[in-house]
Amino acid sequence: MRVPLEWLSDYVDTSVVDDPHVLAADLAGIGLEEEDFFGPAVTGPLVVARVLELTKEEHSNGKTINWCQVDTGEGEPRGIVCGAHNFAAGDLVVAALPGAVLPGDFRIAARKTYGHVSDGMICSQRELGLGDDHDGIIVLTDLGLDGEPGDDAIALLGLDRVTLDVNVTPDRGYQLSMRGIAREYAMLKGQTFEDPARIATAAPTADGFEVVLADDGPIHGMPGCSRFTALIVRDLDPTRPTPFWMRRRLLEAGMRPISLAVDVTNYVMLELGQPIHAYDLDLLGQRIVVRRARAGETLTTLDDVTRKLDAEDLLITDETDGTSRIIGLAGVMGGAELEVTDATRAVLIEAAHFDQVSIARTARRHRLPSEAARRFERGVDPALGPAAARRVADLLVELGGGTLDPATTVVGEEPAPRVLELPLDLAERTVGVAYSAAETAGLLEAIGAAVEVSGDTARVTVPTWRGDLTSPIDLVEEIARAGSYDRIPSVLPQAPGGRGLSAAQRARRRISNLLAGLGYTEVLTYPFTSEKRSDELLLPEDDERRGGVRLVNPMADDQPLMRTHLLATLVDAVSRNLGRGFKDVAVFEAGLVTLPTGGSATGLRFDPGYHPSADELAAIRESVPQQPYHYAGVVAGRAELAGTWGAGRPVEAADVIDTVRRILAALGLDAAVRAARRAPFHPGRCAEFVLADGSVLGHAGELHPKVLENLGLPRRSVAFEIDLDALLRQEDERAWTGVLSSYPVSRQDVALVVDDAIPAAEVAAALRAGAGAELETLEVFDVYSGDQVPEGRKSIAFRMTFRAADRTLTADEASALREAATAVAAERTGAEVRS
Repeated sequence: MRVPLEWLSDYVDTSVVDDPHVLAADLAGIGLEEEDFFGPAVTGPLVVARVLELTKEEHSNGKTINWCQVDTGEGEPRGIVCGAHNFAAGDLVVAALPGAVLPGDFRIAARKTYGHVSDGMICSQRELGLGDDHDGIIVLTDLGLDGEPGDDAIALLGLDRVTLDVNVTPDRGYQLSMRGIAREYAMLKGQTFEDPARIATAAPTADGFEVVLADDGPIHGMPGCSRFTALIVRDLDPTRPTPFWMRRRLLEAGMRPISLAVDVTNYVMLELGQPIHAYDLDLLGQRIVVRRARAGETLTTLDDVTRKLDAEDLLITDETDGTSRIIGLAGVMGGAELEVTDATRAVLIEAAHFDQVSIARTARRHRLPSEAARRFERGVDPALGPAAARRVADLLVELGGGTLDPATTVVGEEPAPRVLELPLDLAERTVGVAYSAAETAGLLEAIGAAVEVSGDTARVTVPTWRGDLTSPIDLVEEIARAGSYDRIPSVLPQAPGGRGLSAAQRARRRISNLLAGLGYTEVLTYPFTSEKRSDELLLPEDDERRGGVRLVNPMADDQPLMRTHLLATLVDAVSRNLGRGFKDVAVFEAGLVTLPTGGSATGLRFDPGYHPSADELAAIRESVPQQPYHYAGVVAGRAELAGTWGAGRPVEAADVIDTVRRILAALGLDAAVRAARRAPFHPGRCAEFVLADGSVLGHAGELHPKVLENLGLPRRSVAFEIDLDALLRQEDERAWTGVLSSYPVSRQDVALVVDDAIPAAEVAAALRAGAGAELETLEVFDVYSGDQVPEGRKSIAFRMTFRAADRTLTADEASALREAATAVAAERTGAEVRS
């Protein structure tokens, strides 16, 4: 919220603080933190000047300029070249003299141009930061200003003023107005606050414009519009210019002046905090109806965009002989059909109170932020409508020459004020400051509340503009704020004894450190994806990973789904790094994926301010989809770089399979490895890891060539993805139950010929089963298929290491163990010993 300090001084005495920076610090002390500081943007000599004479000159480039002699109050006139033509001799203008600095660090100096030495510049509004008009220069009499040559134009135009931009807490909508900021400042300085909204208003009349509230509130059971005020101003001249003082204040507050009717409604919104809309009365139907949108309805808003409406959208419509027409998106933006134009002669002023949730959802649904929606979604004073409408009407009568029609419409009742019972000792028990009963009452009255103290309890009537005060603890927060945060003692809480990392945290650290040590770089990607990515990864139509949770309001329209596996987004990090010139990339990511199972279709909803019970909280958690924790990695390029040791080696599926094996070993676990067919992996180069409980840990292997082509990744790139939650459900297998042997090992090699379709892991499992307890390790050191083995078969060479716990094994004993192992392998897999 931008706060022009000159405007603020209309309601409170800001002269008690000399330095605006000190004032900003004071406001920050009660929660209005400074975000920006707009000081004087013009320095140096900027003066009122009178044009004594001007001579038009045409130049060879086709441009006509004015060679002007201007009186700047220095005795001798100055010669200035000006390209504008909206002024004449005798006009009072604004001249920037050499040495002046205009907004944008535009420095003025005497310079030769168009055959003359221009000794300064005659300024337009845009050059001084007073607006967007750059077609003509400022003529002071057109702005209703006067002066003498040589007068300081900086002060005359208000260019010496200061504006603060303060951060408003989201639930304090009343602070989005000069009225609200002034009340806060009055509270801070102990000043008496005269409410600018305390305006005499007329009672509703029988002949007021008909308004029907036809919405029973589909959201939280709350009506979309609880109160609607309508006044009529006739015989208006909308072509009258907005006075300079109002335009200046609007600009300082960050709003662009448009026309008299629009500027007045914006001015009152900034002043009081009540959004207001004006309709061309002659174009309006017989009555206004506030209702929800119906299926298939559309509206062209003031920004000339046609919008498809949702059933939750609250609308302002008019009806004529039973025919309904949409004229506005309630609380967000009006329609284009009833916009006030230069031909308008009568306006209907709308000041309504709308439900916060309805307006917030509509503004986000249509991506249509507006100053009105910003205020309604944070809470507008429900009692403010009649006063704000009357304030607009009075300004239109004063500035636009209109006449206020006595017909008055007020539909809906002003809500009864909320009353809270506050134990007088609650503030001291909570904050640690001893507030007396009198001080407590005084601090609450300073924020606008009415307080009755009876015994050890205060009965507090909450003001209508403080919808955020719903419980006694909220009042305690206001007491602490109004009573100064500086009084609250700083007590450092005792830190509880640490319990160390959880098992899951230790596992994550161990795996992440392992991957970093293996040369992977950890990355973080956004968890949003699309159906197109599933197509690029060749996921089958019935694949469970296609059914991602769809977001109602996604960050990007082309990524509306939550990812169901990490590879869906991790490949983007690989593409980005390859695009930046990296030839060899190895990245991994650890994070949550969202599965479309395990949660209900819709979660529970509650009224604002309601605290769910334990059972309701449990139901909320159960409604959330499952979100297991995954690890995934992608490697592209070379696994070993070239150097003096050799030509290097391209990455292959075995590298990521080994990575997963190392992860298992780091956690003291093991898994069966088998061949699998699973997108996005190559159907013949994909390994599946199966844990002891039968659950699938994940997959590793080479990515499908078509996937690599779709994603623009290098050929033969490899990847892995595992489910850490599934891994953590296993028992650590590292517990040692035997004794360490000090006897030497005996190694035996054997080559077995099996069918191509039989995995090496299956043969190895058979060898282990047959070898017995003396088999310490079993390694594959060669796989061969070629002329020396039959077609359709392969040779797998194993190195078997035996060790006994109580003796040195003889060669014959080791050979016998090998024979026993190969016999079991032959029985289970049909293996034959290769001679």
